[in-house]
Amino acid sequence: MAQNLVIVESPTKATTIKSFLGSGYKVIACQGHIRDLPKSTLGVDVENDFEPKYINIRGKGELIAQLKKEARAADRVFLASDPDREGEAISWHLYQVLKLEEKGGGRISFNEITKPAVKNAIANPRKIDMALVDSQQTRRILDRILGYKLSPLLWKNVQNGLSAGRVQSVATRLIVDREREIAAFVPEEYWTLSVLLTTPQGKDFLARFHGTSQKKLSLPDGESCDKILESLKGARYSVKKITSTTKTKNPPPPFTTSQLQQEAFKRLGFQSKRTMRIAQSLYEGMSLGKHEEHGLITYMRTDSLRISAEAQESAKETILAKYGDKFYPAKPRVYKSKGSSQDAHEAIRPTDPAKTPESLKEVLSAEQYRLYKLIWDRFMASQMASAKIDVQNVDIEAECPDGKKYRFKAGGEAIRFHGFLKVYGEWKEEDDEEKMPVGKLPALKEEDELAEKELLSKQNFTQPPRRYNEASLVDALEEKGIGRPSTYAPTIETIINRGYVSRDKKQFVPTRLGEVTNDIMEKHFTTVVDYEFTANLEKKLDDIAESKESYKLVLSDFYAEFKRLLDGAEVALSETGKVQLPHEELDVLCPNCGKKMIVKTGRFGKFAACPAYPECKTTMTLDRDGKVAPPAPKEEDPVVEGMTCEICGGPVVLKKGRFGEFYACKDYPKCRFTRQKARKIGVACPKCGGDIVEKHSRKSTFYGCDNYPKCDFSLWDEPTGKTCPECGSLLVKKKNGTVLCSSKECKYKEN
Repeated sequence: MAQNLVIVESPTKATTIKSFLGSGYKVIACQGHIRDLPKSTLGVDVENDFEPKYINIRGKGELIAQLKKEARAADRVFLASDPDREGEAISWHLYQVLKLEEKGGGRISFNEITKPAVKNAIANPRKIDMALVDSQQTRRILDRILGYKLSPLLWKNVQNGLSAGRVQSVATRLIVDREREIAAFVPEEYWTLSVLLTTPQGKDFLARFHGTSQKKLSLPDGESCDKILESLKGARYSVKKITSTTKTKNPPPPFTTSQLQQEAFKRLGFQSKRTMRIAQSLYEGMSLGKHEEHGLITYMRTDSLRISAEAQESAKETILAKYGDKFYPAKPRVYKSKGSSQDAHEAIRPTDPAKTPESLKEVLSAEQYRLYKLIWDRFMASQMASAKIDVQNVDIEAECPDGKKYRFKAGGEAIRFHGFLKVYGEWKEEDDEEKMPVGKLPALKEEDELAEKELLSKQNFTQPPRRYNEASLVDALEEKGIGRPSTYAPTIETIINRGYVSRDKKQFVPTRLGEVTNDIMEKHFTTVVDYEFTANLEKKLDDIAESKESYKLVLSDFYAEFKRLLDGAEVALSETGKVQLPHEELDVLCPNCGKKMIVKTGRFGKFAACPAYPECKTTMTLDRDGKVAPPAPKEEDPVVEGMTCEICGGPVVLKKGRFGEFYACKDYPKCRFTRQKARKIGVACPKCGGDIVEKHSRKSTFYGCDNYPKCDFSLWDEPTGKTCPECGSLLVKKKNGTVLCSSKECKYKEN
């Protein structure tokens, strides 16, 4: 039987796909890229048409050897990495490294991991799309040039460990610009006026002041509001006009990647990284019991709104069966993607709408269930009938004793037909005090006399724009055409990890480091952080993918401008000197020298440190709120009975260290006596008759005499307690279970 090899990216995906194919197929995972640009150098020959210098990724040598072996043994090799530019590039690298020119098979891709989709892809392999590969290579080379040329400049002039990137620098600028808007915002005063009225039937409702019947009046200050209130004393209220309409509310389209990230943050509180991780697991598939493996959603990196005819038909069957005929529209809904979107994939949807969230609750984790339900609800709603909402607007006239007439307005809504709202209701970020409460108004008719119950006036001030949160930042990046759906989550993670922004109650706030770095970028690398330029560069990557643009020309044009800016920045920054960043002081004194502790950033995030470093090396941990975490209560080390310090004769205690428990003088570290507490293995030392114990070094576990340093006997392998029948030395057991003689001269080995 012919042996076919299918190479996918992840082991989970491999397991799912293997369940669809027969015994003639072997499915293995390459675990992402196997080849990339080197980390130690630029890896791009800018003088020779930007030729990339790829190397095999360190640590993947054993995997590549296995892939080569499997590829040589196979009759056909199918490259089944993800159906996007990155996946196409992974397949191309596999093709090059595994030398697949002579092999049958080819590139296969599928938008969903289901048996029909995989079988169809196997039956219709294609060649690698080099336009997609070139697009990915262009992005990779652009990012490498920016990162490797800009980052050293930032290290030299700001601080070590910084980085700059095509998308992350623009995302940081968005957050910094918003903070500047907030700082520059000047609030303006205004007043609102409402009246609580009672109908002839004794029902209360609220109406908002509008002005007169001819025009709307604003209330800019308390004085203008007081004049209206004075005039309204003793006023008679009546219904002048009632307008009733029924509006149609259409469902939202199915999810794209950015919309999924935004809604998951708003409704579920998931950060983008978490959303994409869960979505990946739903896409790659899982066991549904009874030997059934199944991918539950389509590919989760897409900006297309297209839905296949088969998916629409399946959705129709589910809607009709679950909700009834009236909940399905007269004809299937078609959504138009944005002009800049790539339409290679469908929107994100369940692979089988008949698999309801409730039916899968037992096999999904809590977070998988919540995200799958969000995707299922949104897709089903997108295919359902529109909602019908009755809207009522009421004009109320107030006749004042002084002859003036003022107009108040009230509004109400009531759902006539739920339609898609049956599945996917509206979500509001927070109540807006400026909006009237929407609900059903009490029964009213024109000329009804109304009784005033209470006049309500309130001073307000205009509010500054809100800081970006995870959802609004993704929305802004998408709206400006910056980056791709797949880049939003890693971009946000990068700017936080680099210390450019921080989270404050789910909102992004630029740090001083972020502001300083952004100032340098805006001043010296205007093009790099320009919104329009970055969006245009993204469009050029799309054009390369569609064979409309030469990738070498795009790189050449970009590098010429970038090199000019880089040369100018190096000269200018060498004259100004290194930026001195102010340290954030804490209201905590160093316990050793009394100075105020400051906040620093290290490999594992922020921590408190003494400003007198390196003279004083005191550090403290910070909690999630940036406060110094109280030290954990220190337990007293237990005193070891019957044991005294070999140096000073004092008591000995049992301590815990990196390599397990050890004995130490109670006066440690003044007295430096220590001895490791070792596990006895029940074997006598052949040199002195003492106990052999298990010990630990920085490199590994070893075995030695407990009388050390008086007896220096030691072995790397575990003694068995038996002696060699040929030479009488100890027999030892290696980690793989092999038993052999401990003597290097003796070759004895047990079978």
